[in-house]
Amino acid sequence: MTGAATTFAPAEGGAAPRTLVIMRHGMTEDNLRGIYQGHRDSELSRTGWAQARFAALVVAEHDPTIIVSSDLRRAADTADVVADLLWMRARRDPRLREIDVGEWGGRNASQVWQTDAPTLAAIAAGHDVPRGRTGETVAELAVRARAAADDVVAALPPGRTALLVCHGLTSRALVASLVGLDQMAAVTLLHGLGNCRWATISQTRRATPDGRPAPWRIDEWNTGAGSRLEYVVSRYSDDLGRGPAIG
Repeated sequence: MTGAATTFAPAEGGAAPRTLVIMRHGMTEDNLRGIYQGHRDSELSRTGWAQARFAALVVAEHDPTIIVSSDLRRAADTADVVADLLWMRARRDPRLREIDVGEWGGRNASQVWQTDAPTLAAIAAGHDVPRGRTGETVAELAVRARAAADDVVAALPPGRTALLVCHGLTSRALVASLVGLDQMAAVTLLHGLGNCRWATISQTRRATPDGRPAPWRIDEWNTGAGSRLEYVVSRYSDDLGRGPAIG
């Protein structure tokens, strides 16, 4: 799957389903420099703030009744831009943090390759090993992120939408968990979300015959504010200013 936005078939029949919009934070200077961030508390760059402002105008159309974000600043600030536009308050949940990359935090790919090539090779071969020796596996990430999402869904009325603002690996692991996709298969099938891009998933309208909760399906993947807005962000972001609120 490419990095372009993809729309999938909607759910069928019955009352309107619950919907989750799972969004990645805006760009940081660490993103630009190829730095492994993990739990590193990076701030949004100028471009990241501009991306958040433009994305908020589109995400707000989903009319979320709940907004929850990772407690790391890059995600929290992105969520607050949307919340400010809607006169809402975003809640923080550390379970939505990015994967813990252990000793890799603050290093670029070249530096990590020099010190931990076997782990990178294992990941490239499809093995789910701890990042940076002391960090997490994707499976461990998925468990905590899914627990956070389940708590949100439990508080979400049928037919309503919640916005979760998190991180690149977290967003993919969470979506894979919710739709029942193998985590390593998700790496191949789902291109990572771009900065301030999102996935939309909806809960199908009927519970399973054995009474389990209704499953989820992907409606959109890697959706953004639109090519024209993204062009403006990339070209003129230095002139758009910086700050936590919609201008």
